Formats: sequence, C-alpha cells, structure tokens
Amino acid sequence: MVESLVYSPQVLGVISWIALLLLLQLAIWPLLRPSLRDYAFPAAFPVSLLIFTVISWYCGLLKAPVQAAVIPFLFLIVWSAWRGGYQRTYFSGQGKWALVFFVFFLFMLELRFVNPSISYAEKFMDHAFLASIMRSPVVPPFDPWFAGGTLNVYYYLGYWIFGALGLVTGTASPVVFNLALPTVLANAAVAMFALAHLLCNRLRWLPLLTFLVVNPSFVWQIIQGKGIGSVLWDSTRTIPNAINEYPIFSFVWGDLHAHVISIFNQVLLLFLLVYSLKFWETAGKKERLVLVLLTALSLGSVPLINAWDVILYAPLTVFIGYLIWYKSRVPEDTPNQGIPGVLKRTFHLLRGGGRKKEATKHLLCRSWSYLLLVPVLSVALYLPYYLEMNTRGIQGIGLVHSPTPVTAFLLVNGIFIVIFLVYLVRDIIQKPVWLLTPIPFAIAGYASAGIAVLPLVYLLLRKKRTPAELLAITGLLVLILAEFFYLKDNMGSSITG
Repeated sequence: MVESLVYSPQVLGVISWIALLLLLQLAIWPLLRPSLRDYAFPAAFPVSLLIFTVISWYCGLLKAPVQAAVIPFLFLIVWSAWRGGYQRTYFSGQGKWALVFFVFFLFMLELRFVNPSISYAEKFMDHAFLASIMRSPVVPPFDPWFAGGTLNVYYYLGYWIFGALGLVTGTASPVVFNLALPTVLANAAVAMFALAHLLCNRLRWLPLLTFLVVNPSFVWQIIQGKGIGSVLWDSTRTIPNAINEYPIFSFVWGDLHAHVISIFNQVLLLFLLVYSLKFWETAGKKERLVLVLLTALSLGSVPLINAWDVILYAPLTVFIGYLIWYKSRVPEDTPNQGIPGVLKRTFHLLRGGGRKKEATKHLLCRSWSYLLLVPVLSVALYLPYYLEMNTRGIQGIGLVHSPTPVTAFLLVNGIFIVIFLVYLVRDIIQKPVWLLTPIPFAIAGYASAGIAVLPLVYLLLRKKRTPAELLAITGLLVLILAEFFYLKDNMGSSITG
C-alpha cells in the first residue's frame, strides 16, 4: 500500500513540480543577489517563473520544444555553483522566505487534494485552455472551443505558464490544474512577505492575511444563519450586478481564471515598484539596469496573463517612474507645498531646472530611465503577441447611473475603510473640517464614493507620503473611479458600480 502510494503518478507529479520550481528559483537567485540583496531569495521565486515563461513562450513561437526552456536554468545552476554562488553563508537567513512559500503551497495543495474536481463552475473551461496548450504548445495556442481557431483573441499566458511547467515535468493536465493554484498562492505569498519587509517596520506577517481574510459580508451572512456554501458564494455577490471576489474565495472556489493566476505577478510588480522607489537613488549602474529589466518583465506579463490588470498597473508604473525621476531632481530640503507645488516644480524641472546633471551617462541608468524605458521594454518583450492579437477589447467607457448602496459597499470594502480611518485618526483630530468631504458626494447620490474619498483626502493632505500610503491612495482611487465609470465590453453593459 505504501509502495503504491510512493510511486503514484500524482505523488511523483507533485515532487517533480516542486523540484522544478526550486531549480528555477535557485538558478536565478545568485543573479539577483547583487541587485536585490536581502530580497533576492524571495523575489527569485516569481521572477524565475516569469523568465521561464518568456523563454518557453518564444520556444512555442519558434516551434521549438518547450522543454528546452529549462536548459538555460540548468546552465545557470552549474555556472553559479562553479563560481561559489551557493555557499552556506548565502543560505543563512533565507529560511523564513522558504517557510512562507511552502506553508502557503501546502495549504493550497491540501485544499485541492480535498476537492480536486474540475467538473463544476467554469473549471472545465480553464482546463480546456490548459490542456490545449499542453497538447500543442505553439504560439498562438489552439482554441479548444473553435476548430481551426487560435487563442489570439484571449489573454492566455497564465495557462501557458503552467502548461509549460507540466510539459517539463511530464505531469498530466488534470494534475497540473490542481498544482497551478498552490503555485500562484505560494509565489504571491513570498512576494507579499518581501513587500511587507519594505513597507512595515514590525508585524511584517500581517499583510499575508490579505490572502486569508474574508470580507464583512461573509461574517454578516454567517450571523444571519446561512449555510457555509451559500455564504461563500453570496459574499462575493453583495453589490448588485457586480462580482467582488476576495483571494481566499477565489482559491477555495478553485477556478483557474486569469484574474486569479495574475495575483502572484501583481504582488511581484508592487514589490519591484516599491523597491525601486526606495533604493533607486542609492543603486549603482548594474542595480538600476536590473530593476528596469525586472519591472519591464513583470509589467510586460500583466496584460498577457489578465489584460484588465494593465489598466491599473501601467499608470501606476508610470507614476512610480515619475516619482523616481522627481526625487532624483528635487533636493530633499525643498519645501513641500502640496499638489500645486509639486506640479509647479515638475514644470520647472521639465524646462531644465533642478539638480546638476547626473554623473552616470549610461542610458539605462539615468533618473528618467525607469519612467521611459520600463513601459517601452515591457511592450517590446512580447511584441509578437501584440502583432498577432485580434480582439475587440474595450468598446468605451460608461457612466454608472446606479451607485453602490452604502450598506453593500461597506459589506465589501468596510474592513479596509476602517483600517484607513484608524490609521489616520490623528490627522482627523487635527483637521476635523475635512470630515465634511463626503457630503457633496452623498448629495449627488454617490455616498459610497464619498466614504472612500474621506481617507483619500487625509492621505493626500499629508506633507510626506510613505510607499505604503501611496499604495493605499491607489486602492482608494480605484474604488472611487469604479463608482463613477465602468468599461464596456462585448459581454453586455451594466449601469451599476
């Protein structure tokens, strides 16, 4: 009995899968150490996955065997070992990152082990994409729903990631399906833990709860006495005509959708943006080059994994690039005069004012390199994808005429609004007049937007804002804009936020 379990194809599939993930990570880790330093080990998990994806995708484009994508990593392992890149001292202190990775991987693996079915909800569709790629790993992949068609009408890179991993490990597509979500969650968790070390001075484990916490609607429906099955589903359908999933729902529900796969890359991109914002000025030429290339790799993968995410992350990347350029040109002792002062100094800098010319002349390492080159390189990385893409995309922007009811808004987003207000309590006490900010929104019928505007105003009024506060501002802006606008697609229209 034990012997049959050990040699079970599923068990061997899991072992070979984990072994491949570690091989990819260990191959890239020494390359990242000079640039990311203490953060190289955790960043190497998602970064190596994206690098492997790029190489395997181009193998598919050139009609070469996808399995060949692992060869460069094997070479890097040997090369780094020969150069002493795996000395025992380098592994000191890395256990916490590995622990987070494996705890979340095994947690999600257990969930899929208990419920591995691919036969309900939209899992069959996700598996069809995955199986099609594994059956014929070419670019563009064949459309499993339309004979003779290809997936050049859909963002399919997330399925390509796991299909390529499955081909290298020789794992069957149903097993790959159930290993994909553990891989997403583990990579997202280790990247989040690294991001937390950049943002927090203590309680750095707390952001990991982002993947585990339920929304207030879940708790409210439990109080009402609903069954756990209904509670899980209904808590994501609280706002009328909208779906508001939260991570633990998505992972428990188990659909391998693009918006779920993209989570690990979203967190990686946030980590890279914050790291670049904090350390660009003190980084050397090679470090800056690596930061530009890594951010371009992550941003370039965003629209191919889940196209809708680029609407948020492309502007955010450009904004961070602007801040990096702005910080490098404006002296630290320049008086802060709020948003108007920032705009005034920006125009002054664009006319040639500010600090003296930088010492480095290297094109990829100037203060403006991040702002200009990351978007360009991110598109160039997957340029063949865009040239072959054939989709209608967004068909316009519509105005929301039925705003979200306040109760529903708080049942979905209330926990974060409360956290923001508690964090800003001193600002509120010092400037209570801004508590009136939501009133005009309420009068106009957009009370929920007014609730989100309240913490946003107090964050914007601060003289200096930390990277964590910049991310909070971004999140609040997304909530507010969603109350006023929606994107029209070919799935029909909705007038509810």
